[in-house]
Amino acid sequence: MTDFSLSSGSPTRLGAHHDGAGVNFAVFSENADKVELCLFSSDGTREVARIALPERTGPVWHGHIEGLPVGTLYGYRAHGQYAPEHGHRFNPNKLLMDPYTREMHGSFVTHPATLGYDGASSAADLSFDARDSAPFVPKSVVSDPALFDGLQAGQHRPSDRDLIYEAHPKGLTKVHPKVPEEVQGTYDGLASDTMLDHLTKLGVQAIELLPIHAFVDDKFLVERGLRNYWGYNSIGFFTPEPRYFGPDGMMGFRRMVDRFHAAGIEVILDVVYNHTAEGDQRGPTLCFRGLDNASYYRLSAGQPRYYVNDTGCGNTLNVAHPYVLRMVMDSLRYWVECMGVDGFRFDLATTLGREDHGFDPKGGFFDALRQDPVLAGVRMIAEPWDIGPGGYRLGQYPHEFAEWNDSYRDTVRRYWRGDAHSAQELGARLLGSADLFDRAGRCSTASLNFIASHDGFTLADTTRYARRHNEANTENNRDGHHSNYSDNCGVEGETDEPAIQAKRDRRQRNMLATMFVSQGTPMLLAGDEFGNSQAGNNNAYCQDNEIGWVNWDKADAELQRFVQKLSAFRQAHPALRQSRFLHAAIRPRDGHPDVRWTDFKGEALEWRDPGLANLCVTLRCSAEAPGYAPDDDVVFVVFNRSDVDDVVILPDPPEGQGWQRGIDTSGLACAPMQGTAEVAAQSVSAFVLTPQEVPQ
Repeated sequence: MTDFSLSSGSPTRLGAHHDGAGVNFAVFSENADKVELCLFSSDGTREVARIALPERTGPVWHGHIEGLPVGTLYGYRAHGQYAPEHGHRFNPNKLLMDPYTREMHGSFVTHPATLGYDGASSAADLSFDARDSAPFVPKSVVSDPALFDGLQAGQHRPSDRDLIYEAHPKGLTKVHPKVPEEVQGTYDGLASDTMLDHLTKLGVQAIELLPIHAFVDDKFLVERGLRNYWGYNSIGFFTPEPRYFGPDGMMGFRRMVDRFHAAGIEVILDVVYNHTAEGDQRGPTLCFRGLDNASYYRLSAGQPRYYVNDTGCGNTLNVAHPYVLRMVMDSLRYWVECMGVDGFRFDLATTLGREDHGFDPKGGFFDALRQDPVLAGVRMIAEPWDIGPGGYRLGQYPHEFAEWNDSYRDTVRRYWRGDAHSAQELGARLLGSADLFDRAGRCSTASLNFIASHDGFTLADTTRYARRHNEANTENNRDGHHSNYSDNCGVEGETDEPAIQAKRDRRQRNMLATMFVSQGTPMLLAGDEFGNSQAGNNNAYCQDNEIGWVNWDKADAELQRFVQKLSAFRQAHPALRQSRFLHAAIRPRDGHPDVRWTDFKGEALEWRDPGLANLCVTLRCSAEAPGYAPDDDVVFVVFNRSDVDDVVILPDPPEGQGWQRGIDTSGLACAPMQGTAEVAAQSVSAFVLTPQEVPQ
């Protein structure tokens, strides 16, 4: 490595970028005294050169090396104070990953040398460790610019037509018998012909992938023989996680996106910009901590040795810092422009909106998103909480965001479990949770409705288990949600009892039907369409095995066909997927209210009835929506939670039309009818207007 020419280069573009003549390196560190670039042999085992970056412009250290080829392996070492009590943890013995690297060579190894301190010392993290960590951390890679050319751009569609499908990038296909073995559990497998056929038959229009940013397995999990399966432990915000690579590496990710787009499916990434894999003061020094701990992280006021932990993961990324915010924005743009993704679900999004005075929907992070032309129109979804003070912020995000509505999930589960007073709450949730979202010009699609997600019971387990069964997590079953609002229907776990199986099947259909007839944006957890179970584990974050993987061999084909029917029914009826909220306003065109609640006798619903369990709702296009068509859509939905069959009086149809049952969770025939209709116990029915001959 003696035949190269070093110059000051440019600070403009952070990361390592090959310009045809060589490589420009630029890295942020506001508090370092010196930053060294370390170059490695092609196998990553030998450090062959150590070069101090020759120039500093503001907080950016930079340099250009002429003649350096694509594929060069490198890392950084940062010099400065090792003074944890003042917030600084510089240790040049620790090789640091470039925060902007787009590829990694090798993987992280849990080893004491990755700690900036001596783990055996009584002084704990106030001590200093001089061992070289290079053998135990991956090397950053100078990427070939050609990898990011020629991308097929996605086509952003109106959000009122969405069915989002949440899936794990490995677990969805790891044991799928029809996905080729060589691509099972990979990016390539996600967009295999088998999966595309499955998703398109379901009517899926967006797939939301659990984190695919490069992440690290937590030390305490490795010591227990487990892994961080979900991936909420990011370290590389520009790097696809290599463990999901197929035969063609990164190009498999690119092809996956292109194939999804060709099938009309958007790609949404679950992103974790709220914390990093370096943990609290006892964690390893892998990247950000060693480059500039005091800038990258929010430190405790008056005690900067410790980290603010609004995330529950040991640290909190300091997105309020201009260069940390820049990194997040650069990352988002990279995944849109270079990798073709269509949107993002922000994990613990409240953390990103925290300013010194607390959560602020007009704070710097949201301002940066709003003004960015690349991100205009990109799908934004918030997980609207963290564990910090005032962290639960459902309904309080800017209009550009949809939000995971856990209130919807809990209400639907409580209603079908039979909880008192849940019918009143269900009414609000069915109409897009206007009580939470109808403000500041937001749409009803801002409510992202789900019954189950990766975090918690699957839909099937909600009907099979009254309590969590997380023993395999080796935490004495103390982890995971306490409030699951589940019901085992009489027996805990698996059973061969036909009556209990039938009750569980009906309960699943009822909850699914409820979601598909609700205003808002529906999200389906992968596997819920055919009854996938996690054996009662409601926190499978560390179960990279049969517990966490989707089990296709036990798929309920009948349930899957029912979900396909629900999805098609929703797509066929605009009244079920409106962007405007419904407030029973009178429509100027026909004098009908846009929503009407009734009992089974057709009378106005008595909401104050403490025993209210059954309800009917007639849905029309919003009174606020312009341009009604002559064949305006009308849907009449009946919820019968009681244990007895009943008869419901149908609304008077317009002349020449009658009602036809379009959906029924009990299996009653979908046939035309006049005047009244039977509704089975414990069922949902949906009726639509169709042209019919009036009986003579």
